[in-house]
Amino acid sequence: MAGHEFFEPADRKRRVAEPTAAEPLAAEEPRQSCDPAFKHGVVVGFDGSTSSERALAYAIGMASRLGSGLVIVHVANRLPTTVWAGCEPPVFVDVPDHRTEVLGLELACADYLADVSWILVERGGDICHELEEVGREYAADAIVVGSSHGLVGRLFGSVAGRLAKRAKRPVVIIP
Repeated sequence: MAGHEFFEPADRKRRVAEPTAAEPLAAEEPRQSCDPAFKHGVVVGFDGSTSSERALAYAIGMASRLGSGLVIVHVANRLPTTVWAGCEPPVFVDVPDHRTEVLGLELACADYLADVSWILVERGGDICHELEEVGREYAADAIVVGSSHGLVGRLFGSVAGRLAKRAKRPVVIIP
């Protein structure tokens, strides 16, 4: 049965301590536990680009062959406030990113996802870190990403290359 869920990025969920409280609360809540049905599944980074569509197609086949679930991850935009406020320290703010909702609706209507169980997870932050974190949380068998061919990837290193260097689980890079 196919379906999708939208998780709020954990960095958007901040609890504020009561002014009268003796102990301040932690700045960040622990991430919610993942659905056990998707443990040992396949994690795929997806942003709607051509290379991520190819990665999604490969990940669907891989999850189908393994008989496991598919965890589709979209990493939302975060911009430094120094761009707007001229602050000294690099402070990041979450910019409302409705792209995840649009991608979720497109995926929910897609026929090619009908044969595999899947969920859509939204995160905010560094793409490599978030993909590896989702892979760890779901004890993923593999992380699938598309390669980048742009100038930014050549200058600063592609997401796929950085992820392959630091990941603790197999990374499949789709050209």
